[in-house]
Amino acid sequence: MATWSNLNYQNSASPLMEQIIFFHDHTLIILIMIMILVAYLMMNLFFNNYINRFLLEGQMIELIWTILPAITLIFIALPSLRLLYLLDELNNPLITLKSIGHQWYWSYEYSDFNNIEFDSYMIQSNENLNNFRLLDVDNRIILPMNNQIRILVTATDVIHSWTIPSLGVKIDANPGRLNQTSFFINRPGIYYGQCSEICGANHSFMPIVIESIPMKNFINWINNYSLDDWKQVLVS
Repeated sequence: MATWSNLNYQNSASPLMEQIIFFHDHTLIILIMIMILVAYLMMNLFFNNYINRFLLEGQMIELIWTILPAITLIFIALPSLRLLYLLDELNNPLITLKSIGHQWYWSYEYSDFNNIEFDSYMIQSNENLNNFRLLDVDNRIILPMNNQIRILVTATDVIHSWTIPSLGVKIDANPGRLNQTSFFINRPGIYYGQCSEICGANHSFMPIVIESIPMKNFINWINNYSLDDWKQVLVS
């Protein structure tokens, strides 16, 4: 999650987020080189006294400063296109999770399992529970690590945006439309996100929490959840 005075990306927890950080660093190096070159040339222009009264054209320098930016853009565009295609790739997902945006909470459905669906509301911060203000929820998403996960995202009222920065996932939730993406969590942990589309008065209060656990623990959670669900059905 984000911490105080952190000007960089959050630590990545998926291969896609690693690639996004690599691309960011690659582009930043190119921008720094351009800024240094432009600053050097401007300083030279400010502090030299060279004059050429007969200068009418400079075809060679115009050719250079036309071709060099084009080559620079190619060095940025090719990794960017590669990353765009990687983000859209869907590679044999093991589990499908459906996320539904409401004003102002999220609902989740595990489409591969019977009767596993729940709402996820923000909870109040509490020092005794060691939870985070505006970020913790009553029902977390439980997912297995080291597996490809597909998520289907939609909304029931207005446009929302399901975003987990440390996984490199940001996908809009549009009413009447089903968007999908996938991600791969490569380490256990708890990952926080929020709705990143201004969706109304309580837009700031619909956080997302994913808890990544080993596959064995995930199977136990599925079995226990189904057992508890059947007990509630029998009681009612």
